[in-house]
Amino acid sequence: DVFQNWEALALAYPEFTEGMIFKFMNASTFDGYNPYRLTRDGFDWETIDPDDPWSYIGYWGDHQIIYLQKFFEILEKYHPGALQSLFDKDLFVYAAVPYVIKPYDQILLNPKDTIAFDQKWDAGIRKRRKQMGADGALLSADGSDIYHVNFIEKILATILAKISNLIPEAGIWLNTQRPEWNDANNALVGNGTSMVTLCYMHRFLAFFQGVLEKSGIEKTKLSSELIEFYHSIRSTLQDFSPLLSDSISDENRKAMADRLGVAASEYRTHIYKKGFWGKKRSVSIAGLKDFTNACLDYVKHSIRVNQREDKLYHAYNLISLEDNEISISHLNEMLEGQVAVLSSGFLSSEEALEVLDAMKNSALFRPDQYSYLLYPNEGLPGFLEKNTIPVSDAESSSLIQKMIADGNKTIVEKDMRGGLHFNGNFHNAKDLERALDSLVEGEYKDLAKKERKLLMRIFEKVFNHKAFTGRSGTFFSYEGLGSIYWHMVSKLLLATQECCLKAINEKADPVVIGKLLDHYYEIQAGIGVHKSPELYGAFPTDPYSHTPQHRGAQQPGMTGQVKEDILSRFGELGVFVKDAQLCFNPSLLRREEFLKDAQPFEFVAANREKEQIVLNQGQLAFTFCSVPVIYSASDKDKITVYYSDGTTEELQGKCLTTHVSNLIFKRTGKVNRLEVLLKWDQ
Repeated sequence: DVFQNWEALALAYPEFTEGMIFKFMNASTFDGYNPYRLTRDGFDWETIDPDDPWSYIGYWGDHQIIYLQKFFEILEKYHPGALQSLFDKDLFVYAAVPYVIKPYDQILLNPKDTIAFDQKWDAGIRKRRKQMGADGALLSADGSDIYHVNFIEKILATILAKISNLIPEAGIWLNTQRPEWNDANNALVGNGTSMVTLCYMHRFLAFFQGVLEKSGIEKTKLSSELIEFYHSIRSTLQDFSPLLSDSISDENRKAMADRLGVAASEYRTHIYKKGFWGKKRSVSIAGLKDFTNACLDYVKHSIRVNQREDKLYHAYNLISLEDNEISISHLNEMLEGQVAVLSSGFLSSEEALEVLDAMKNSALFRPDQYSYLLYPNEGLPGFLEKNTIPVSDAESSSLIQKMIADGNKTIVEKDMRGGLHFNGNFHNAKDLERALDSLVEGEYKDLAKKERKLLMRIFEKVFNHKAFTGRSGTFFSYEGLGSIYWHMVSKLLLATQECCLKAINEKADPVVIGKLLDHYYEIQAGIGVHKSPELYGAFPTDPYSHTPQHRGAQQPGMTGQVKEDILSRFGELGVFVKDAQLCFNPSLLRREEFLKDAQPFEFVAANREKEQIVLNQGQLAFTFCSVPVIYSASDKDKITVYYSDGTTEELQGKCLTTHVSNLIFKRTGKVNRLEVLLKWDQ
């Protein structure tokens, strides 16, 4: 969570953004994943503890793409060209995490069990870390020297990790034993694919494409091993690209996934066994641009086909792996999916409005709180209701018919009303498999062998275990059924704000802009700080985790919601940075927020001392990088800069010069305050 919360911190301390990016990227592994957490001693990873039933290992896939992307966007705004300057400099490293992702063929056999914990490697890392500090947990090329790579290699390793797990038209395969942001969906691991990450990949790749276009270099050097991986993925995307003109068949989907998965597997296995050779070769920036475009083509295709009939978008999908096919099934609508597609940059303003309109009319909307659920609330059938075999399915199985006739209850039992049910002691499909195994020597052996797959299909049809998401499908609090999860609502607010600003900047149809703004203010009104304690069920300005159906807001604490709300507020205030210039354009700010009467404004200055300014009627104030900014409505746009030495400077328009902006960004204390006149026609 530290990376997502740093995003808001970066606005207050923008000069730390590049360091945040280094910290983020240097914590990722050669195979493209991030460790469990950061500590002051470096980073940490989960281990398996025989005495702790909750211990487990795996890579979480949630924050990696979108929060790293947010840092890139911030740095590009404050320091244009800074990212390009890192392209060919070997300033980055790989985290050494003692996880060994299994070969692709083993992942296919059991996609829920895909990572082995290397005890010997773990001991070696810990020994090195004890000897040399946090650097001991970094990957080395020859067992001694830390292996260094450039920015392009680190980004490419991350992209390849995601694209190699692309299941076309389904999303990014969740096959590293851990879920994504919403760990209430942890049962989706192995069976599930994420359209959420795929949507964020669109934003990531589109940005990366733009950064490459601005690059002045023609080539850069990457590790030979990664180049082989890159070439293999690139050729796969090229070979299957004709499929993008239509829907992709289950057979072609499997064939492509196999090619991608084997390429990643061969790369990983080589490094696990032999490490990096230390040799590097050149790749062209032009080739990387083509590769990025190819990735975007597949991402766009998958997003497009995941629009539902009601204009919402799928968040997570389920895949079924067969010998030569991968089929896709869908889960119910989820708020995460709408937030992801709204912030992906994929939708036009009109399409974004379609999504927001559809949400308001969907089962995700909770009228009593005027806000949105994570998933639709639904009743859960009891075991007796669920464990009923349809007559047609029972009649399709000769084994079931014979065992019922014989009174054998090993697999199926008939009740007094004639209904058929699987053995009530079965917990899952493995129990059914064991029961079928017990029949291989007796009178049922031929039928048990012949109908094994049929019985497994009927069992899954009855219980639909594959669609079990985890506690999100069984709990009634936390991220459970009927619950509003406030962090996600604030994510929705921010994503909607991005759509509003995009529509305004692109001069979209005024009617579309107006309706987008209506949605924004409605979502904003549903968040706790704008509610009464009676409605919210808690103190409104405190952040709370969730509001279940049956109670008021629960679990107070510094949740991720705080970060999103800070970002949204700066957007409402119209604080923007472009090309290293601080600008003020509050197109979302409402006139009623300006003071009705004079009032003192207290703040903490850059020197950490508390200060006070008296504001007049019709003014509004806030601080940015500890510099007070005072808004006044006017008939013109003008900024007056008050310096700490007593001098002033007047600037026409809505933007500061790069020089003045940098004095503020660097928190020099040389700017005392800004008085901003805004041409107001709202």
